[in-house]
Amino acid sequence: MRSLLIALAATVAIALPVRAEEVTVAVTAIVEHPALDAARDGVKEALAAAGYKEGENLKFVYESAQGNPATAAQIARQFAGDAPDVIVPISTPSAQAVVSAIRDIPVVFTAVTDPLGAQLVKDMEKPGGNVTGLSDMSPIADHVALIKEILPEAKSIGYLYNSGEANSVSLLAVLKEEAEKAGLTVVESAATKSAEVQGAARALVGRADVIYVPTDNTIVSALEGAVAVAEESKLPLFTADTDSVSRGAIAALGFNYFDVGKQTGEVVVRVLKGENPGDIPVKVAAGTDLVVNKTAAGKMGVTLPESVLSRATRVIE
Repeated sequence: MRSLLIALAATVAIALPVRAEEVTVAVTAIVEHPALDAARDGVKEALAAAGYKEGENLKFVYESAQGNPATAAQIARQFAGDAPDVIVPISTPSAQAVVSAIRDIPVVFTAVTDPLGAQLVKDMEKPGGNVTGLSDMSPIADHVALIKEILPEAKSIGYLYNSGEANSVSLLAVLKEEAEKAGLTVVESAATKSAEVQGAARALVGRADVIYVPTDNTIVSALEGAVAVAEESKLPLFTADTDSVSRGAIAALGFNYFDVGKQTGEVVVRVLKGENPGDIPVKVAAGTDLVVNKTAAGKMGVTLPESVLSRATRVIE
């Protein structure tokens, strides 16, 4: 009888499908806006492509800090207690909160401009510890060249940013260097929270020839306020975030953040399969798209040259 039961159990075991062990990936972003949301979705897409699917063998947790650094720190502490298999912080403030709070769980950050300046890692090639990820360092020299190509008479760039975001401070230093090479000056205007964005944009009227918005989460989350000022004042507004062009910017040369998320997800898969994150070099995300908005340009008194339109990845009419 006992041998019969053993045989039956073996038959059942063979008949049942083998279910992969469930893994948990916890994702957090400082705020919700199209670029960061696209990065999150790209991570999930890469996980699915590698066989990690929600409802089957993946628990995908997402938390937004709603623009509040204190909430970002609280989310990091929550993740530390939950102990997921990998944590993916999107944006510099969220990455700083997670890396400060967690030492024993793999962290793969993304959409971080300057991982060294933000003190997330000490070496891009050999990050060490439990951290690696992807940088979205903007091609600032190309941005300046694009502004000059569209507006050759421009003499000054108004830099609209949150002075409390480490990535924006790093980009400001690069922008000043590249603008000087092109014969341009940089005028700063800071907004430390989204409610201040429209006022900070208005402060650039009469002081700058264009407004430039970097990959700054505070500004991008309230971009419509800056666009309203730009249209009213005929002050051309450019961004580093391609998703912002459909929201009213004239043009942007930057990353497709869904692709950035997919590249990040591929690193997460490597970690889930056993690689030590500290041994995986931090990479700058690949690919740049040129997106232009002819309607927005018209509202700001700008005619886009054919040289720009002809090479644009996407033209919004």
